[in-house]
Amino acid sequence: MFTLVKIIASAIIIGVITEISRRYPHYGGMLAALPIISVISILWLYIQGEQLETLSKFALSVVWGIPATVVMLVIIWLALQHSLHLFFSLGLGLAGWLLFLFAQNLLIKHVIG
Repeated sequence: MFTLVKIIASAIIIGVITEISRRYPHYGGMLAALPIISVISILWLYIQGEQLETLSKFALSVVWGIPATVVMLVIIWLALQHSLHLFFSLGLGLAGWLLFLFAQNLLIKHVIG
């Protein structure tokens, strides 16, 4: 039952942001950039009884994902600016995201260990 509540609450938030984005793309983009999903995820994990150490590791992992997300969004923006098809642009962005994460993880392993 709790899983259903999480899904519905999260879907409502995404739906509201999407509707704002339809009317006001600039504000919708800024709202979408807020750490809404991260905060909601931390709250759900906490409510489910996860330890603070788990929440801390999750938060740090989100930080490590930010550079790759920026790369993905820049690739999508550039592709759309060049009139590439939406799904192709999204695919390029996701591929860039995966490649960046892979390179970032290799670099971290090389530097740390």
